[in-house]
Amino acid sequence: MSEASSLIPITVNGEHREVEPTVTGVQLFDSDKSVIAVRLNGQPRDLYTPLKAGDFVESIDINSKDGLAIMRHSATHVMAQAVQEIYPQAKLGIGPVIEDGFYYDFDVDKPFTPEDMKEIEKRMQRIIKSSQSFRRRIVTEDQARQEEADQPYKLELIDSAEEAIDQGKDTEVSQGQLTMYDNCDREGTVVWTDLCHGPHLPNTRYIKAFKLQRTAGAYWRGSEKNPMLQRIYGTAWASKEDLKAYLQRLEEAAKRDHRKLGAEMDLFSFPDEIGPGLAVFHPKGAAVINAMKEYSRIEHRKNHYSFVQTPHITKGGLYETSGHLQWYKDGMYPPMHLDEEKDANGKVIREGFDYYLKPMNCPMHNLIFKSRQRSYRELPLRLFEFGTVYRYEKSGVVHGLTRVRGLTQDDSHIYCTREQMKGELTSLLSFVLKLLKDFGLNDFYLELSTKDEHKYVGSDEIWEEATRTLAEVARDSGLDLVDDPGGAAFYGPKISVQARDALGRTWQLSTIQLDFNLPERFGLEYIAADGTRQRPVMIHRALFGAIERFFAILLEHYAGAFPAWLAPVQVLGVPVSEANSDYLKEILDRLDESLVRCEMDASDDRFGKKIRNASKSKTPFILIVGDDDQARGAVSFRFRDGSQLNGVAVDNALAWINQAITSHQQINSAADFCSATDASLSEEN
Repeated sequence: MSEASSLIPITVNGEHREVEPTVTGVQLFDSDKSVIAVRLNGQPRDLYTPLKAGDFVESIDINSKDGLAIMRHSATHVMAQAVQEIYPQAKLGIGPVIEDGFYYDFDVDKPFTPEDMKEIEKRMQRIIKSSQSFRRRIVTEDQARQEEADQPYKLELIDSAEEAIDQGKDTEVSQGQLTMYDNCDREGTVVWTDLCHGPHLPNTRYIKAFKLQRTAGAYWRGSEKNPMLQRIYGTAWASKEDLKAYLQRLEEAAKRDHRKLGAEMDLFSFPDEIGPGLAVFHPKGAAVINAMKEYSRIEHRKNHYSFVQTPHITKGGLYETSGHLQWYKDGMYPPMHLDEEKDANGKVIREGFDYYLKPMNCPMHNLIFKSRQRSYRELPLRLFEFGTVYRYEKSGVVHGLTRVRGLTQDDSHIYCTREQMKGELTSLLSFVLKLLKDFGLNDFYLELSTKDEHKYVGSDEIWEEATRTLAEVARDSGLDLVDDPGGAAFYGPKISVQARDALGRTWQLSTIQLDFNLPERFGLEYIAADGTRQRPVMIHRALFGAIERFFAILLEHYAGAFPAWLAPVQVLGVPVSEANSDYLKEILDRLDESLVRCEMDASDDRFGKKIRNASKSKTPFILIVGDDDQARGAVSFRFRDGSQLNGVAVDNALAWINQAITSHQQINSAADFCSATDASLSEEN
């Protein structure tokens, strides 16, 4: 046999090649040290995985999303090895990759201390410098059990894996088969082993920059019925520069944490007397919420929405019709059994009903549509409500305003004909993006969530039509579109708008869901032009999503320094002396008459301290009045960056403030103020 005939054909990064049958990714990408793994026929695999004829091989760079995930997962193995070297009796849980990092769960005698973390980190550095390689082994169930005999959590994972393998599913430790990963020293001696499906780095020295961040208690597999384990969180990056930049982002994010700012700015709180996840908004926080709502109301009126209002509680039968009880009962508050009647002997003479706190608005909007006969001439019918709903989130999941139990949705349900559907979706997406931009968010991409094969209603044909239509509308928008397989609600696919904030973090905001199924379940109909009864198409749309969560996102995006139109206090008056207070109050009263949100510092503090306090308040306009201003019928401006406009005539000042608020621009300086108004930096009156 000739040498050429012994070669096998493969495709490498789109290029056809003939290679030796013993070749692996190690040889294919030997000249590029940034390649740490391969995508083999679409699946991430170790760099030394054997190849066969016909394979499609793509390189995975350590800086890519997949590359970072592989490096971080390898870092979890290094961390677990370090823990077991220091604490030999530690039992291992799981060590998955999470956004920007990783964690591993351990069963140890006592929680880890900061000193323990430092020691573990030093041991990890020693392991990394030793250039241990990661080597994969396929094992049988018996072999795995024998090797993990003293690891109860791993034995439980083996049980789950065997069942999943029989069903053709993957688990934390298996992808069609059970595998172990050995950490081997330079002589090839196995120094540590873990049950894992991989893939991993070629060796530990590819972990260039890492840091252990914190510890926390975590129930095994998230269930309070299981033991409490100790979780160590860490992060790893492709370079020290990337790690430093990430830690700086975290530091800035901590400064912007909406819970911290909410307390500092007196915006909202979560009283223990009310319960977890149930916020109360203080006057300043409510001022922002009301500004958000009012602007949204105006824009919805311009776009021909009809406002509705529905109750907070309903009979459970409504959610049986919609299907929500079947799919979401665990996330709803328990029912209240009411309206039962008994006679004098205690015998039930009238059965009661289960009532539920409202977890969503769409079933009630369907009843509004169904309340009378509808004509095609009424369509599209756009119903809109600021509807407060209640969802039972577990205590460990509740997080500030971003995950609450009581939330207000800016909820719309649009009923249209099949022919109107695509045009309505297109205009709806444009409307959503326009409003989000008005609130200062400008960096978007779209996500298309498709059918969960285990959780849906309706025919495959309807789902295919709905998904295809949404995909066409999303692509026509010109924004990047990424897939979210299986992420749809049970009744239809959706587009979600993903927005990046000032720190580059991504938030899911508006959602647009196309639904052929709830109209069917509720028997919704309209009279078509030919006199026949037809089923409408239903579009679910939440623009802010939850107002509380959107408030938190904006608070962090602006670091509390809201645009003037949204700011909880738009103008803060600071008199130089008490003698100037009455004059300044008259100015603020005039602003108050035009609904500008004003406050005055009437404290006994010295003027210098008042100015320092005002600078910390994040108020867009600080009005200062001294004797010279008062004598000239003027006022002076101070802005967030410390710049000033002095001696501005009062009438001009009031007109410019109103003009600046109306402009919706972010104003942090005198220059910003002048560009948004008719003001001049040379103004001296």
